[in-house]
Amino acid sequence: MIEVKTLAAIDIGSNAIRLLINNVVTRVGDPKFNKVLWLRLPIRLGTAAFGVQRISPPDVRRMIKAMRAFRFIMEEHGVADYRAFATSAMRTAANGESVAAVLRRKTGVDIEIIDGKKEATILLKTGLKAYSHFAASYFFIDVGGGSTELSLLSDGRLVASHSFDIGTVRFLNGEPTGELWREMRLGLQEWAEDYKGITAVGSGGNINEIFKLSGRKIGQPLSYHYVCEQYKRLKNMTYQQRVADLGLNPDRADVIVPALRIYCNAMRWLDAKRIYVPKVGLANGMIRSLYFNEI
Repeated sequence: MIEVKTLAAIDIGSNAIRLLINNVVTRVGDPKFNKVLWLRLPIRLGTAAFGVQRISPPDVRRMIKAMRAFRFIMEEHGVADYRAFATSAMRTAANGESVAAVLRRKTGVDIEIIDGKKEATILLKTGLKAYSHFAASYFFIDVGGGSTELSLLSDGRLVASHSFDIGTVRFLNGEPTGELWREMRLGLQEWAEDYKGITAVGSGGNINEIFKLSGRKIGQPLSYHYVCEQYKRLKNMTYQQRVADLGLNPDRADVIVPALRIYCNAMRWLDAKRIYVPKVGLANGMIRSLYFNEI
């Protein structure tokens, strides 16, 4: 007997807003998560949220249009249930909760603003524990527009998890403070002392783009040196060159450089020699958590 349930996740990030719809096909308790639709809108909430600490009126209007469109798309696909989570930009903005209330009233989409700890926990629901056979210890790193989530797993068990207010859109608004970098460095170096031979698993649109440019097959890792060489190469290119020569989307071409800097620093501080890129993110974890009644 096969059961099919259609679920959706709306991820309201600092650099973009995303909608993922999955058909969850279950046979004898073994669910398969099949992607039906993936839609990304480049509404960069973090620009104002990390600058003036508010979601701007133009961005609110764009979000209203986006949520109305997402709701219509979910209805047309017969979505049985969904979750809509907002992360760093909305939780940083002083008017984040009031904006969520406006969106709920005008679009019917119920948005929850989640903290960094919950974000990191949901990211771990993406099936990443399957990577535990690559190394005894590995860390999962998700670099977003407003924050970086890091989790350490050893022998398939979650050991520690941290969220740092270091993100790509924050970089565009100004370099993160030395104290933030120091906090992240000391935390990761402590992990490296206690757990040797750590392997990285990366998530986020920027590391996905670098993996795509590498030409490697799914399941093959990127080396630490490759990631850092790409950081240097892209840093030395102009924004226009990244768009024209590499074919990057305009809203990707500026944030990819600070993203790679974050990945390189994290891998260096953890002495991680390679990083796997399974091309999953918060929305995948949301749908899995929704299916298993964990959110």
